[in-house]
Amino acid sequence: MTSLTSLYRCQQPLRRITSRRLTNFYVPTARYINTETAPLLYSAHAKVVGARKGHVEAENLVVDLTMSKALGGPGDKGKTNPEELFAAGYGACFQSAMNACAAKMGITMPTEKEHSVIDTTVELVGDMKGLDMGLRVHMKVQVKGLEKTELEKVVEEAKKVCPYSRATNGNVATRVEVVSF
Repeated sequence: MTSLTSLYRCQQPLRRITSRRLTNFYVPTARYINTETAPLLYSAHAKVVGARKGHVEAENLVVDLTMSKALGGPGDKGKTNPEELFAAGYGACFQSAMNACAAKMGITMPTEKEHSVIDTTVELVGDMKGLDMGLRVHMKVQVKGLEKTELEKVVEEAKKVCPYSRATNGNVATRVEVVSF
C-alpha cells in the first residue's frame, strides 16, 4: 500500500500543475497485456557506473555519460546523457511500432530508411532542488510518400502498441506531431 501511495503522490504534483497548453498531449489507450505474466520476447541489460558522469556498458553498447551544460555539467563532446538515450530508444521503438501497424493496416511504408524520420525531444522538467522531476516528450513524425491523413492513422495505432508509449502512459506528457517531409 505504501508503494502505491508513494507512486500516486509522485504523480499528483505533475498532473496538478500541468499547463493548459499541454492539453494536446495524448494519453495512450488501456493496456491489454499483463507485463508481469506475459511471455518474455527479449531482455536487455545495462550496467551503469558513476551516474550522470559515469559509464554504461551493455551487450552491444559502451558509452560514457556526461551531465549536460543545462544542468550545470560540462556537456562533454562524444558523451551522452539519460535523456538522449531515452529519446533514441523511444523514437526507434515508436518507429518500429509504426512500421508494424502500417503493415497490419495494409499501408506501405518507405523502404529507404531516410524516408521515415522520428525526431524525438525529451525534456527533463520540474524542480531539481526539491527532487520533483519528470519527463516530457515531443515527437515529430515525417514519412515520405504517405498522405498526412494516412500517416496520422498509422501514428494513432502506433501510440496504442508502442511499448515505450505504454510504459510512459500516465507518467510522461507525450505529444506526437505529424509534419510534412
